[in-house]
Amino acid sequence: MSVQTAKQKILQAVEGLPDNATLDDAIERLCFLAKVEEGLRQSEAGETVPHADAVRQLLG
Repeated sequence: MSVQTAKQKILQAVEGLPDNATLDDAIERLCFLAKVEEGLRQSEAGETVPHADAVRQLLG
């Protein structure tokens, strides 16, 4: 399994957009992917919050 470079991931994301996509669509897709990657990195590093704590934070 090969590891994709950031450039390869960006190109794949942009190529997956429909032909009528706008620049805003592309930016939104790239921001979403960046946030997902950051979340995965945090999870792998053990930087998570237990479910009960998250619920408590959301409900105040």
